[in-house]
Amino acid sequence: MARGQREPMPGQYPVTFGEIELLRDLDRQDGWVLSKDGVPQSYVDLQDPTFLEFEYVRLMADVIDLLEDGPLSCVHVGGGACTIPRYIAATRPGSRHIVIEPDGLLVNLVREQLDLRSVPRLKVIVAGGREGTAKVWDASADLVVLDAFTGATMPVELATAEYMGDIARILRPGGTLLINMADGKGLAFAKRLLATVTDTFRHVALLAEPGIMRGRRFGNLIVAASRTDLPVDMLTRRAAGGLTQARCVHGEALTNFIAGAHPIKDGDAVLAPVPPPAVFG
Repeated sequence: MARGQREPMPGQYPVTFGEIELLRDLDRQDGWVLSKDGVPQSYVDLQDPTFLEFEYVRLMADVIDLLEDGPLSCVHVGGGACTIPRYIAATRPGSRHIVIEPDGLLVNLVREQLDLRSVPRLKVIVAGGREGTAKVWDASADLVVLDAFTGATMPVELATAEYMGDIARILRPGGTLLINMADGKGLAFAKRLLATVTDTFRHVALLAEPGIMRGRRFGNLIVAASRTDLPVDMLTRRAAGGLTQARCVHGEALTNFIAGAHPIKDGDAVLAPVPPPAVFG
């Protein structure tokens, strides 16, 4: 623990949008899980922020590790326990972070219980994703991480062409967008989101475990997008070398994967996929 930081207390905590449970990892002394309605939202190790428990977060870190060396200017849409800001602060000292999180009581909980103050150069905007992004300066971010969920569901308003345009506005010309989404059988939502992203960004890659990529089971998929080339060869090797031997789909294979799905626009009647009860049961 950092000097002066008290030991977190496991238990249920009221937040702006319901209740959060803070759970200790019995296998790691300083590991903690934030859970909401039985769905794990974030995992942090307070002594080792480079330890990433969830495989999809590891895939996001693989993309980040392959960006140009040095500090990054980052915008994180969706805060949780701020796992990725902590990781970047540890691996790229001097990086700056804007975290956009609508739940102010959750932010206070993470500050008090999970030592958020230890992350240098981090500013929180308590606002919804679109409202908060609108407050960020043009061409100011090297990296935007979109990891916003209501329970296990991604808000559709953060998956539209209009919002992708606003993300493009705040990214620098060589900047990178990372999206964590979840989908299941058929991957209809994933394909529509990818169609939306590819309309805005020329270079896009999709990373996921093979079973999820084939639509055989519900889980997380990671999208990396940029207006400049992505390191897809190195990403493919890194993903395949992980514990789950994830796949990286890009280029013509990604075009075939999207298979004519239409971009999502504001006002479209789109339902974000909800996981079957057995996923977290």
